[in-house]
Amino acid sequence: MNKIAEGLNRIIQTSNPYIYDMLSNIGKELFFPKGILSQSAEAKEKANKINATIGIAKQGNSVMSLTSVTNSVNEIEPDQYLPYASSFGLPELREKWKEGLFYKNESLAGKNISLPVVTCGITHAVSTFADLWTDPGDTVILPDMMWGNYNMTFGVRKGVKVKQYITFDSGLTSYNIDSFEKMVRQEAESSDKIIIILNFPHNPTGYSLSVKEGKRVAEILKDIAQKGTNIIVACDDAYFGLFYEHETLKESLFSLLSGLDERILAVKLDGGTKEDYIWGLRIGFITYGLLAHKNSDKIYEALEKKTAGCIRGNISNVSHLSQAILLKSMNHEDYPDLKQEKFDLLMERCSAIKKLLQDPKYKDGFDAYPFNSGYFMCIRLKENNAEEMRIHLLEKYGLGLISIGDNNLRIAFSCVEEKDLKVLFDIILQGVNDLRQ
Repeated sequence: MNKIAEGLNRIIQTSNPYIYDMLSNIGKELFFPKGILSQSAEAKEKANKINATIGIAKQGNSVMSLTSVTNSVNEIEPDQYLPYASSFGLPELREKWKEGLFYKNESLAGKNISLPVVTCGITHAVSTFADLWTDPGDTVILPDMMWGNYNMTFGVRKGVKVKQYITFDSGLTSYNIDSFEKMVRQEAESSDKIIIILNFPHNPTGYSLSVKEGKRVAEILKDIAQKGTNIIVACDDAYFGLFYEHETLKESLFSLLSGLDERILAVKLDGGTKEDYIWGLRIGFITYGLLAHKNSDKIYEALEKKTAGCIRGNISNVSHLSQAILLKSMNHEDYPDLKQEKFDLLMERCSAIKKLLQDPKYKDGFDAYPFNSGYFMCIRLKENNAEEMRIHLLEKYGLGLISIGDNNLRIAFSCVEEKDLKVLFDIILQGVNDLRQ
């Protein structure tokens, strides 16, 4: 059991042991993690210089937004948002999002996929996936550098074991497909069902696979499926579309895996929250892709109903107003141009960091993990403890970063102005020198 959970349990037991005895098994396991959220809260209070902890995008001193979203808030009639929404989501929004999936993923052309079901953000999409497709004792395969909330969703809430492969090669030059393949093949040898989470653009490192790497992943999974193993692949595409380099795969692995083999179920988990800069509106989607010999529409309808039933039994339905705002924004005539404007801004920040880190002086203190997409990038300190460094940078320089593991720091360049990036990395290097002394 997690140490934080144990501490909470002791408090409850000391105050009233009968209340502790009333807790469910999951209730006893639950805790609020001292991870990214607590570090962000600390940075919000103390980071008076630069706060690069927040998993949102900022522009100037304000949150980044599309005018197609902000201008629509007062234009929607009460009848369009005050009644209950369906547990499936607004039909028009589901159709619009599905239309966008084909537009953004060219390999889906000619394939049949389900109609997306609307969720309350990406975390709820992951949680709903876990409810539908995992049982206690199952194993889910993830990289060793991963979004910490997976532990809560799969490990604590569902009793699922997490097995991890090494994310990058030792030289930090590319994604470690060999380690991924070794892990999934080992799991396939001992189980007739394997569950995999593929998260690109990757949180926390901001890496997305190249076209060649993406095709290899699909080939590996097809080979394993053809040898008799059932494979469930959840593509966590929270930061989808923010691909900044030419050789990066510009579509979801969902599009390569859908319809690939009858033993492969591809599940696309989307975060409209991230893609459309509407984090607090809490909108996500679940979409299914599979190979059915007959009646594919019927099986998709059945899966959509099970998914909506899970949502109905959990939160009932997703905010009608949030869905109405996103739908109105997506239908706006300037929507593509507004999205491109924000994409260009984030891409410029990513490119500026790559140019900055060519300066050999930074090599003295840290190495950068590969990054080419999304909101984040990570560095690996060469000789300092990450949490000690995080606190030092926050207390002495007012710089807020996120520590991950023993020696990794996550930088959310999505919320740092380009003019401040050199200042940020110079402060980190100064912090390295401080702690050496």
